[in-house]
Amino acid sequence: MTVFFIIMGISLFAFLIGFQRMGGFTFPWIKFYVEGKEAGFSFSDLNLLRRLAVDNHLKDPTALFWSEKTLNLCIRNTIVKFRNQGREHDPHSIEYIGRLFDYRKRVEFSLPKYRLGLRSTREIEAGQILRIILPEMRGRIFTSSVVENMRKYIAISYPQSPHPIPPDFSWMGREIHVYFWRKDDAGYFFTSRVLGDFKERKFEILHIDHAEELVRTQKRKSIRLPIAVPALIFPLKDIHQASEEPEKMGGFKCRMVDVSEDGAAVLVGGRAKPGIPVKIQFRLGEDLIVMCGMVKGVSYKKKTHQSILHIQSVPLSRKMKNTILTHVYKVFDVEEGGKGRPPVSPAPGTDVSRKNG
Repeated sequence: MTVFFIIMGISLFAFLIGFQRMGGFTFPWIKFYVEGKEAGFSFSDLNLLRRLAVDNHLKDPTALFWSEKTLNLCIRNTIVKFRNQGREHDPHSIEYIGRLFDYRKRVEFSLPKYRLGLRSTREIEAGQILRIILPEMRGRIFTSSVVENMRKYIAISYPQSPHPIPPDFSWMGREIHVYFWRKDDAGYFFTSRVLGDFKERKFEILHIDHAEELVRTQKRKSIRLPIAVPALIFPLKDIHQASEEPEKMGGFKCRMVDVSEDGAAVLVGGRAKPGIPVKIQFRLGEDLIVMCGMVKGVSYKKKTHQSILHIQSVPLSRKMKNTILTHVYKVFDVEEGGKGRPPVSPAPGTDVSRKNG
């Protein structure tokens, strides 16, 4: 009988220790799990977030469901803890941080600016870059931008194309297809008609009609970090050569425009073409980033004879992805009585010439 009570006592003690580590009696179990399920989290997700809340001694654990700042702070503390324990490169630690960034992304995309989008062409802002397709010219693509959005029409800059058009060509009355990508939102498409061609004015513009229907197409799947740091770009013979191993020689100098977990934009000299496999490497603060991918699109700047390459990355390792997301979400910019990593500050432009070596 004595042995039985000893075993029961040990079991009860072990249960209480485990229960305390899980949050104990002070943790708002019912509120946390009810609100978490209402927010769309699975029990597996909620168990992980509960662990995060307990480890960080959060007064309101439910803040993890909606507060980017709280989630950033907890992710930062977790990274620092793993680093201090020498577990930063442990596969389980990398996977754990990766799952936290998955939740961080989910909270980010639940913000109204990502969910709502545009409902009318009257909401398009001045300065918005447009891609215009003229069906009667075999789908030739022109580039333009919104000058002014008025109640009865949209004033846009005169469409430009690398291919010449007849001198007597007029846009007046023509049907056009308009595509654009709204920053931090999605792609859009609408069909319009040109109401006025003012080529003879000092500032050449077109007036186009508002559309009855504005179609929201591809939604953003990742958050971009605008940066202006020097980088190296290496053309690959084949995308199967992709690796995250840093290159020590060669490469062309370029300048980063932005980066995300699934791609990047890079400024290079000259005129480039899409469809080329490349490898880029650069630094974000103290972290070396290596990314391979395909050039999916090119934006050519005629005045400066430069091109912006839009690169879609091959799937990154969890470790590299976590490193990029640490900067994308500015995890170490969160202040709580201490200094984080120095923020990534824009660097002056880099000459787009061949690097010796």
